[in-house]
Amino acid sequence: MLTRRVVLAALAAVFAFLIGPWLLLWAQRSAAPQKLAPYVRTPQDVVERMLALAQVGPKDVVYDLGCGDGRLVITAAKRYGARGVGVDFDLDRVKESQANAKHAGVESLVEFRQQDALTVDVSPASVVTLYLLSESNLRLRPILTKVLPSGSRIVSHQFSMGDWEPEKKETFTDSEGAPRILYLWRTDGRVRR
Repeated sequence: MLTRRVVLAALAAVFAFLIGPWLLLWAQRSAAPQKLAPYVRTPQDVVERMLALAQVGPKDVVYDLGCGDGRLVITAAKRYGARGVGVDFDLDRVKESQANAKHAGVESLVEFRQQDALTVDVSPASVVTLYLLSESNLRLRPILTKVLPSGSRIVSHQFSMGDWEPEKKETFTDSEGAPRILYLWRTDGRVRR
């Protein structure tokens, strides 16, 4: 009987030794923020068209998920007097955004957070902007449509949200000669999976 216990204990120790590091690695990756798109700078004229499409005004709170260098919420604050929150999982982008906001003189109107866009509370937002991949937009769609109040606007640069038809779709050529598409949706209280 003692031999069986010793063998079982030895097998459990070997199993923990071999599998333990893999479980730890999996847990760390699962807890880490997920990259929803590569960082690609949005040209300033596209930023301005996104904000105009959303009809941003001084009473709006603009959340930019995957904010990069912060130019979208900084422009919303500087041009329209809106408050803004930029969210990025990359600490270097967050620091760059904070420095850009200070340089633009709008640091009292905007904040930047290092956080996973899939976990941020967007409920205070009246406008959410995205320049993420379609798959990422689809992952965010049920979150945004559940949490955002009816009438909130979602503007996506270049990528749709699957079968959710946009209220407006703008196609144009930017100042750098690249074709662009902007999508506008308005939440209506219906959760879209």
